[in-house]
Amino acid sequence: MGPGTLLESTPGCFIFNKAIALSLTFKLVRHLEDINAEQWNELAGDHPLVRHEFLLALDQCGCAVAQTGWAPHYLALYRHNALQGAMPLYLKSHSRGEYVFDYSWAQAFERHGLAYYPKLLSAVPFTPVPGPRLLAATHEDRVLLARKAIEITQENGVSSLHILFPSEADQKALKEAGFLFRENVQFHWFNQNYENVDHFLASLSQQKRKKIKQDRKKSTQADISFRWLEGQEIDDDTLQFFYRCYHQTYIEHGNAPYLSLEFFIQLRRTMCENMVVVLAEQHGTPIASALNIRSKNTLYGRYWGSIQYVPGLHFETCYMQAIEFCIANNVQTFEGGAQGEHKLSRGMLPVQTCSAHWIRDERYAQAITEFLAHETPAVAAYINELHEHSPYKKSQT
Repeated sequence: MGPGTLLESTPGCFIFNKAIALSLTFKLVRHLEDINAEQWNELAGDHPLVRHEFLLALDQCGCAVAQTGWAPHYLALYRHNALQGAMPLYLKSHSRGEYVFDYSWAQAFERHGLAYYPKLLSAVPFTPVPGPRLLAATHEDRVLLARKAIEITQENGVSSLHILFPSEADQKALKEAGFLFRENVQFHWFNQNYENVDHFLASLSQQKRKKIKQDRKKSTQADISFRWLEGQEIDDDTLQFFYRCYHQTYIEHGNAPYLSLEFFIQLRRTMCENMVVVLAEQHGTPIASALNIRSKNTLYGRYWGSIQYVPGLHFETCYMQAIEFCIANNVQTFEGGAQGEHKLSRGMLPVQTCSAHWIRDERYAQAITEFLAHETPAVAAYINELHEHSPYKKSQT
């Protein structure tokens, strides 16, 4: 196995039916442009963050590539030469940009003289958004993809295989394939047919409603107004200003940004209908921006930045404006990203998410099983506690 490269395992099938087996072929593809975009997107469905265009931009713009520790591979399942299943895979040399933290696992391997990296990962890079990872129309094909990915992991001597934020349909297939599961929590907002923001605020407890109104008043007092820009409305100046904010905010936190301006430019060229920019302006001059990705029924809060500090500006730009956009456009769900109990006070509710893991070394698989046996009940208790502190009126929960 060369640097950043998996060897393709022998084409195979897990069905003991010769007629079916003869019609089924797996391919491990290094370049996503070698897979038909229309067929891939048909499997991806309405989820924009696993679309061919989104993943291709990450690759072609140098964001998720071997040089950044994300060597891309794409597992494709063909039946009668037609794409029937697909799975984005990355050979990782670190655990950054994943939002599921396994550093203690890596350290345990290292303490015992074993290599945890490279590991194999199925995820949307830098994107903690639940969704399909085993792209297929049937449960049977999702199981085939999961088992084939295990086979590739084994034959390449890779330590482990990790599937981050899989959909419910994926979870069923991954359980059948023998994966371990790790639970986590995110915060999502749900549209209860709100007529406007005041209708939404009226559903909150008096304390939470008062706090949000006080925070929103800070923006008004600072003479900040907001604009929503969608699709073709996002011009060069807007995109470059957004990236200036995004880049500066990362640098201020001591990190280089994961994504490049070229990535966002390509995304606008190929997926502009899925992009929503919130622009914050003070006295008519832009000072902050957030870029969200949307499908028909869901808004995904993704990237933000500012060039000037104003109290409450982050919450207003990233969360309250997103909620207001959802209400105005009849979008049913706003996913505000990973972590953050503070989101609870903005009307977001805890949602259980998970990751699935397969460990090649049986000793460490057993150790991680025992670790999860202690961690899982603790996560469940944490989620229950969060629900007890719901921001909504008791009649609303």
